[in-house]
Amino acid sequence: MPSTTAADVLARRRHLMLNGDANALADLFAPDAVIEFSFHGPPGTPVRLEGREAIREYSRNVMASPLRLEDYEVTELYQTQDPEVMIVEMRAAATVTTTGRSITAKSIQILRIREGHIVLFRDFADPRLLEEVTGNPFQEPDSVPLA
Repeated sequence: MPSTTAADVLARRRHLMLNGDANALADLFAPDAVIEFSFHGPPGTPVRLEGREAIREYSRNVMASPLRLEDYEVTELYQTQDPEVMIVEMRAAATVTTTGRSITAKSIQILRIREGHIVLFRDFADPRLLEEVTGNPFQEPDSVPLA
C-alpha cells in the first residue's frame, strides 16, 4: 500500500472496527507492529502486543466481546514533525450487550504509519471506564474488553 496516506489508513481502520472485521483490521498493521495500551491492566503496567498475529488474536477477542461499537471517530488529528507520526483524539460510542448500557470513550492515540501500515500504535485511554462498565476494577490484560 505505498500510495496509501495516513488518513486513508485511519478511515479504513474506522470502517473495519465498525464492521467487526478483526482479520482485515490486523492486516492494517505491519508484520512486526507494536500496540501499547498505556493505562490498561494493573496500575502502572502497560500492555504490549507485538506482531500482527498477536494483534489479530487480540482484535478477534475484543470483537467477540459484549462491547458493540456503534461509532468510532477521529475528533482531532495532529501531524508531527515526523511525517510518519500523528497524534489522534478519538471518541467511540458503544453498547454493552449484556447490560444494554451505552458508553462513550475518549482516548489519545499516537500512531506511526509507514507505507500504508501501522507500525506503532499507542493508546492512552482512561481505564476507569472499564470499571464503570464491568463493575470491576482494573482487569488482567488478557481479559480487558476495550481496545
